[in-house]
Amino acid sequence: MPKFIKWFARALAVSVPVALGVVTVAYSDNLRKPPAIKETSRPTVAVRVVTLAPIEVVPRVTGFGSVEPAREWRAVARVDGEVVEAAPDLANGEVVSEGTMLLRFDDTDFQLSLAQIDAQLGALVVKDQTLGASLGIVTSDLELSRAELTRQETLVEQGVATQTRLDTARRAELAARAKVVEVENQLSLNAAEREVLKAQRAVIARSLAFTQIKAPFDIRIGEVSAELGQVVTRGQTLVTAEGIEAAEIAAQFSLGRIGPLLRTMDEGATVRDLKARVRLPAPGHTVMWNATVDRVGEAIDARTQSTVIVVRIDAPYAQAEAGKRPPLRRNTFVEVILTAPKRKALVAPLDAVRGGKALIVSAKGTLEARAVTVGYTIGDIAIVTEGLSEGDKLVVTDPAIAVPGMAVKPVEDKKVLAQIAAAASGKGGK
Repeated sequence: MPKFIKWFARALAVSVPVALGVVTVAYSDNLRKPPAIKETSRPTVAVRVVTLAPIEVVPRVTGFGSVEPAREWRAVARVDGEVVEAAPDLANGEVVSEGTMLLRFDDTDFQLSLAQIDAQLGALVVKDQTLGASLGIVTSDLELSRAELTRQETLVEQGVATQTRLDTARRAELAARAKVVEVENQLSLNAAEREVLKAQRAVIARSLAFTQIKAPFDIRIGEVSAELGQVVTRGQTLVTAEGIEAAEIAAQFSLGRIGPLLRTMDEGATVRDLKARVRLPAPGHTVMWNATVDRVGEAIDARTQSTVIVVRIDAPYAQAEAGKRPPLRRNTFVEVILTAPKRKALVAPLDAVRGGKALIVSAKGTLEARAVTVGYTIGDIAIVTEGLSEGDKLVVTDPAIAVPGMAVKPVEDKKVLAQIAAAASGKGGK
């Protein structure tokens, strides 16, 4: 190899690494800096909102309870006797009208006792007639005796008659008076005996009335524990029944929900002024009954802080329709809805104002937190009394993706708005 070429190769072997080192040192500051970041614009997040406006609200509160008859009845034997007749409809579940004879006992002994007393009363009438005739006779005899006594007294004063004849006249007058008193006393005794017999007759007649048991009002028969030929004793329960003219539901209501409901009404309004409906879920549909608030329970449940409000439904059996509206029977569990007069208010989904906080979309298109006051709630909606105004765009999107201050694009949720309006008016299922 020529010497020149060898020399040139050695020069390159030394100069190239040195040159690379110099270049590396020269550009080391630039190598430490990160690459420039290219600016990008984030897309605006869309959030679902409802624009608030006063809507018609039917303030209401719900409670639950079981159906009970407004009146119950027990037929208790008031006399001893054998059952000799029973009504054909005397069976569990049968409905009978007021005045229907249900059971009749053997009344032979009572009838005989009445006949005996009537005979004694008849005998007293005859005695009174006889004594009346005797009284007339002895009264006439007394008048003659008194006249004779007066005549003898005059004769004695004139010295014509003796004292002996005067004494005889006096004894005759006393004897006649005694006979009158005796007959009058006998008449008085007869009158007293007549009153005793009448009282005895009244007692027996009353007992005789107890030999028939009749329905005191329209009833539905419950348990029957008497049958033909059975000998019953006084005090034995023979039939249980319940009235069908009305049903009652003693429903439990939270005090914390009843108070706000009353505050929506005029001053001085009470629970009795609320309207009531009874709701029974049935397969495929819901059955409703109109009711009235009858009374408020006295005691407060210490554990739940609830009170009992009793509502009444008139003629529940008459309102029954086969396949559509079942009769309200004992122990049926139902929902009771109490409503106040309708009014306009700002209504929001309960989840959007939970905890007293809400998010709205401001005029700048950003999220803004608001503190709100909820007057009362109805199901899944809340009636807002403070913190929100008409025209506010309330965010109903999941709060996990909504942060105060972030720029958003409000999208009106018409479905939620319709649900709010339906629930507020009472057409949303409750």
